[in-house]
Amino acid sequence: MHNIFSYIWSNQQNSMQDITIDYALRATWQAVTKMYNEEARKFNSTMAVGFTLLSIDPKTGTPSTALGPKMGMEATSLSRILKSMEEKGLIERRPNPNDGRGVLIHLTAFGLEKRKDSKDVVLRFNDVVKAHVPAESLNAFFEVTEIINKLIAEKKIY
Repeated sequence: MHNIFSYIWSNQQNSMQDITIDYALRATWQAVTKMYNEEARKFNSTMAVGFTLLSIDPKTGTPSTALGPKMGMEATSLSRILKSMEEKGLIERRPNPNDGRGVLIHLTAFGLEKRKDSKDVVLRFNDVVKAHVPAESLNAFFEVTEIINKLIAEKKIY
């Protein structure tokens, strides 16, 4: 927490009560994103590619139309990522046998290997956080994020 909020506290004499919930979420997510992108660079990749690899069902593939909503991404952004992943040999597109108009995104052998790398990074992050944060605090964190998502989904924020 020191790294994320030290600038605010040192420059604005703010207390913990002065930091908004959205700022804490945004600053923390930006720090996580930066960390994941730095790690992904070691594998000549990006966080977005890793997230996509983890979102594709490794056994049955995933309908291309389901990936965007599953990842919370716009279709145009996802299209660019998928095109790049296809060019790198991470994925292949196959006709959906259950829907002649649809396409399934499947991981290649190389994609499966890189998916494992991505999963290892995510699990290592989780292990380190769990080692430094008591289970009770983590449970409270997940409870709060669930409530925030529910309030947003039910349009109770504005």
